[in-house]
Formats: sequence, C-alpha cells, structure tokens
Amino acid sequence: MPSAQIPFRTNQLPAAYDVLAPDGSEVRILLALKGGSMAHFSMPSGQTSRAVTHQSVEEIWYFLAGRGEMWRRQGEEEEVVAVGPGVCLTIPVGTHFQFRAFEGESLAAVGITMPPWPGEGEAVFVPGKWDADLP
Repeated sequence: MPSAQIPFRTNQLPAAYDVLAPDGSEVRILLALKGGSMAHFSMPSGQTSRAVTHQSVEEIWYFLAGRGEMWRRQGEEEEVVAVGPGVCLTIPVGTHFQFRAFEGESLAAVGITMPPWPGEGEAVFVPGKWDADLP
C-alpha cells in the first residue's frame, strides 16, 4: 500500500506577526512538516527578550538582520555570543536563553523547531542574564 503523499506548500513572509512568543519576540509562522517547523522572529531595536527554556523542542536559529547578543546556559556552561546577519546557532532542549537587539537596528532571524512547536506551555520562564523590556 503506497504511503500518503504530503502536499507541497509555499508561503510568503507575512507583513504582520502572527503571535508574540513567550519571550516577547514577534513570530511570523512559516511552514511545518512532521519533523519540524519554521518561523521568522523579530525584535525591535534596543529591546531585550524574556529568558525562557523549552521543555521538549530544540531549535536552530539563523540571523538575517540587525545586531545583538544571545545568552545561553546549560547547567554550569554559559555564554553570550554576538548575533547578526550570517550567524547560526543552536538551542538544545533545556537550554536557558535570552536575546537582545542593539540600538539602531531591529533583529530578525529564522528558526527551525524540532519537533514542530507543540503550543502553549512549551516555553517556561527562567531567570535571565539581562532585564527584559518585552511583555
């Protein structure tokens, strides 16, 4: 018996964001398949996200525009990395993370979530590196 085919999908980046992420960033939902989903994240210039950790998903982010920093912590290991166009990074399950956009430029990235984002309750607030500006 042949397996059911998954239809092709094509999407254009929406002008308006679909939802605010638990960290406060604007999320434009792109596409999803069985193994993962993709979204576009943006943050206004000079803003800092809320720190969160994910309970069951891991992510890969690729930054498209702006300049800023990403803080990540797993247990005793902790780092702050500069982010901007061309920077790609991972957020393994259970990593505490927070990011901020420097003054003068909005920060934008695309992210792959594996498995697909399960919905409300996935992100849990944690103490962060910086004071958050976003709701």
